[in-house]
Amino acid sequence: MVMLTFFMIQQQPVLAAGQTVSQVQAKKTLVLGTSPDYAPYEFLVNKNGKNKIVGMDIQVAQKLADDLGVKLVVKSMDFDALLVGLETGKVDMVISAMSPTDERSKSVDFSDVYYLGGQSILVNKADAKIYHSKNSFNGKKVGVQTGSLQQTLAKKQIKDAQITGLAKVPDLVLALKSHKIDGIVAEEPVATAYASNDPELVQINGKFDLGADMQGSAIAFPKDSPTLVAAANKSIGQIKKQKLIPQYLKNAGQLMKVNTHNTSMWHYWSYFAKGIGYTLFITIVSIAIGILIGVLLAFGRLAKNKLVRALAVMYIEFVRGTPLMIQIMFVYFGIGLWVNIPALLAGVIAVSLNSAAYVAEIIRSGINAIDAGQTEASRSLGLSQRDTMRYIVLPQALKNIWPALGNEFISLIKESSIVSIIGVTDLIYQLKVVQSATYKGVAPIFVAMVIYFIMTFSLSKLLNYVERKMQHA
Repeated sequence: MVMLTFFMIQQQPVLAAGQTVSQVQAKKTLVLGTSPDYAPYEFLVNKNGKNKIVGMDIQVAQKLADDLGVKLVVKSMDFDALLVGLETGKVDMVISAMSPTDERSKSVDFSDVYYLGGQSILVNKADAKIYHSKNSFNGKKVGVQTGSLQQTLAKKQIKDAQITGLAKVPDLVLALKSHKIDGIVAEEPVATAYASNDPELVQINGKFDLGADMQGSAIAFPKDSPTLVAAANKSIGQIKKQKLIPQYLKNAGQLMKVNTHNTSMWHYWSYFAKGIGYTLFITIVSIAIGILIGVLLAFGRLAKNKLVRALAVMYIEFVRGTPLMIQIMFVYFGIGLWVNIPALLAGVIAVSLNSAAYVAEIIRSGINAIDAGQTEASRSLGLSQRDTMRYIVLPQALKNIWPALGNEFISLIKESSIVSIIGVTDLIYQLKVVQSATYKGVAPIFVAMVIYFIMTFSLSKLLNYVERKMQHA
């Protein structure tokens, strides 16, 4: 990873060039990036046991895909990662209730506005008499989605407001209900959706001063994509002429009832089961790859060759000195400038490389703990250096490091949850999906917490059993 970083710095990364209609039609797919936690714009439903992203924005995207004669592919991401995904070529366009502000227009191209909506503020029902507009929140704690227009509005138009930015709207609602914040600034349809489905919430008119570039939602494309923008504007023109937006909203409202019809956690068991599957897959594969690379790195640190030792030390210190979340984003978005790596593969690569650094140090410490006299004795009996390591040192080192390796395995189950930031459907990702679908904040968290405990406790018992067997071997 260290060498790759230096290589990429030397190569001067080039952002994704503008897309053309002919390029999209040649690959026969139009890849949409969206953050499906913003009903009725975009949200998830479970129909016939399958998760599907739906909403008004998805219908707009489908109209554009149909007009271009290509298949629509929808990718889920956090809202604040959408434009990064667009600039690095992960998606062809972004539709996520995004306003075409002047700041965003510096890095992407926008279509015409396809929907005009106001800005509202969600508050707890008990506080409904206290707050009447944005001015009521002067000096108060206000929640917004990170990187959104609402964040800019709250900063500029609510005096001395303490802004709390979170990636997902359900997390903001949870913060509101637990009185961590006093209100949430959101698009009017979104606020209406939450207020109508949650009797504890009330929607008030924010009365924000909205500039021409702050009103409405538009489609974002990579910079210098004039033909795609023209095609989108043509489709939007037809949507307006045929007055399709009211029908899109009506369809979204009917689909929202699918989610709120049964909000028990058992109804969403398939979501959690899918999350468990992905979490275990990422953990098991990452452990296997991490051990393989970790053994090589450990021998590299113990090597007599100074260059090999220096490279191993550099890798281990660099990886251990940077957050796993940054490493995941680097692999997915950074390397993605040259190679289009799927989100799941990027997550596995990043977690494996991170784990390898820690495993290497565990193995090295285990080898160093073996008395040097044993190595000298085995060599005096005629064993080669390779056989000494294989039959004398490593078996004893494995017994010593087994508890530490077990802790690394257990930590990996929990740390792998970070891959959800790039859209990998692990347990944390599914937890957020259930929160969005049910408008419940705490119950999905409790279920996920119990599942994580069962997985880590079971693994801990298994590792202890193996350790006891090794002690008696």
